[in-house]
Amino acid sequence: MVTTLFPTNLFEEFDRLQRELDRLWSGWPAAIRETALDVVYPAINVGRTPEAVEVYAFVPGVDPAKLEVTLEQGVLTIAGERPSSIPENDQVTVYANERFAGRFKRTISLSEDLDPDKVEATYRDGVLRLRIARKAHLQPRRIEIK
Repeated sequence: MVTTLFPTNLFEEFDRLQRELDRLWSGWPAAIRETALDVVYPAINVGRTPEAVEVYAFVPGVDPAKLEVTLEQGVLTIAGERPSSIPENDQVTVYANERFAGRFKRTISLSEDLDPDKVEATYRDGVLRLRIARKAHLQPRRIEIK
């Protein structure tokens, strides 16, 4: 596979280097395209209800059979591999490749009040949903007054 990245001449390379240094010193990306390069994959949402913690991992293009999800000592791990969308062809010249491809592993520390034996996992439309129930004796409950 032939991969050609812009810039293609020396002056453009110096210009890119200057933009990169400016981005590092300013803390802001020099171009919109550069913001996607600093993203952790997969993106996740984590929420809590009185009964459970829900984690949504956004993994489009990943075969759910190839995802590995573990929960050990309060640490949730989501691992897998996202295949490349670029064809394996010597005739293809790539000018930009911003879509993440390759192996990934994401870990999340969760609270100790969760029950590792009560985890539900579903996958739909590229979204992995995990529901981890809280331990029954630690859930909030209403006290009846007599």
